[in-house]
Amino acid sequence: MTRQSLDTALLHRAEVKVERVVAMLRIGVALCLLIAFFFVVHGEGAQQPYLRIQWALAFITLVSYFVLGGLSYWLAISGRFRRWMVWPAVTADCVFMLVNTWMGLANTGLPGELTFLLPPTWLIPVILGFAVLRFNPYLQAYCVILTVGGLVWLTFWQPEAVTPFIAERVKDMVMIPPNMVRVVMIALGGIVLVVAAYRTRKLLHSSIADAQARANLTRYLPAQMADQLARGELSELRQGKQQEMVVMFVDIRGFTQWSEGRAPEEVGAYISEFRRRVQAAVRHNDGMIDKFIGDAAMILFEGDEASTHALNCVDEILKQMLDWSEERRGAGRNSVRIGIGLHLGEVFSGVVGDVDRLEYSVFGDTVNTAARLEELTKSAGAGVIASAAVLDSAPAREGWSALPPVHLRGRSQGLEILGRELEPPEAH
Repeated sequence: MTRQSLDTALLHRAEVKVERVVAMLRIGVALCLLIAFFFVVHGEGAQQPYLRIQWALAFITLVSYFVLGGLSYWLAISGRFRRWMVWPAVTADCVFMLVNTWMGLANTGLPGELTFLLPPTWLIPVILGFAVLRFNPYLQAYCVILTVGGLVWLTFWQPEAVTPFIAERVKDMVMIPPNMVRVVMIALGGIVLVVAAYRTRKLLHSSIADAQARANLTRYLPAQMADQLARGELSELRQGKQQEMVVMFVDIRGFTQWSEGRAPEEVGAYISEFRRRVQAAVRHNDGMIDKFIGDAAMILFEGDEASTHALNCVDEILKQMLDWSEERRGAGRNSVRIGIGLHLGEVFSGVVGDVDRLEYSVFGDTVNTAARLEELTKSAGAGVIASAAVLDSAPAREGWSALPPVHLRGRSQGLEILGRELEPPEAH
């Protein structure tokens, strides 16, 4: 699983999890408004027939909204909620507000121009807050479009001149009871937005902590292994596995002699630049740095195209070293010489260590062979030596020539090898 797909999966799980929070808030909003309407019904003017109908419609709507919240909460806690369900849930939030507003206009006889006098329209902050909680900009945009589109339609619905009859009912819409309902709705909207801000901040802190933990892991482990550890796969990595890999060793020639008598700052800068350039080449060719060992690096390639990636990486490392050598010669310093050895074969790979110190590494004859091929470059007259297994499993390459088979220490059989020169062939 790639890092991007891992992030997507985590975000999807967060979206399903947050629906439980939205359901609880929806239930709370319905209960608070039912309580507010209960007190308003007993207020002055509640005995007027059209107001009694208005309160009845509001009561039925809020009970239905409460049931919707209870249903979505049950789906969330029972594991039956699916990501696609957020779309009808958001639609229901908007429709409840718009339908209740429309019924209010029809019942009171008010024209569409006075839509925003009706208390249900003040639920808009709550609805938009619910959408914010879901971390989905497309869902948020859909909610905004649906809400604004519905309000525009209601505003132009049954336009009518403001008559004394309408003016009288408008006065009822701006009395203390409906204004108190509006205050409650604004307060509820604020509460939903506070919850949204809290969850966003919590998610941000979690992401920062995850990034810091991953950064700490990559100080000791390859980035690919850090991703697997972040997914909780430590036990699997500790078990290890047998797999085919290309193992490559890169070593600076004559480094020990060069570093004698030099200032620590110069030596440190030299090694840091070497590692930076090797890391860039490895990263561009899907490789994995197992470890740096002083002035040397052990690099791994896995997968069906491991040999191709490894040979491409050799080309890029050589280019990096040639560019670096030109820069150094331009500054009056010596050029850089390296030796590279690589071999393809079976290895054991896994994570070893305890909770205080973990280390990923590979073991086996393939590793030993690659290390000895790198050592062989010192005496074989080749800057890079690869086993025939590497070249045979990659597209044909120019510049490689067969070298006499060798019997490496620890191997019972000879090994076919090929080599290529480094350019320019200048001494370090």
